[in-house]
Amino acid sequence: MNDMNFMGAGNWIGMLSTILIIICFYFTLTFFQHLRLNDERVVKQSKLAAVICLALGLLLPVLYGFYVYNQMMR
Repeated sequence: MNDMNFMGAGNWIGMLSTILIIICFYFTLTFFQHLRLNDERVVKQSKLAAVICLALGLLLPVLYGFYVYNQMMR
């Protein structure tokens, strides 16, 4: 039963990934808004935040998938 405890984390990883992608969309819209206003500092910050949120949102499920695969192959 202890081996199946890591399977419940998949739901949380999925929700966290979805939230991170939504936050990425928010920062992308903020990026375009401030790009139009010529505020370079906020443009750079919004772009960096969007890229980080998208990277985390896409990489977390992949890393968790590798972890589950390794646990199953033991």
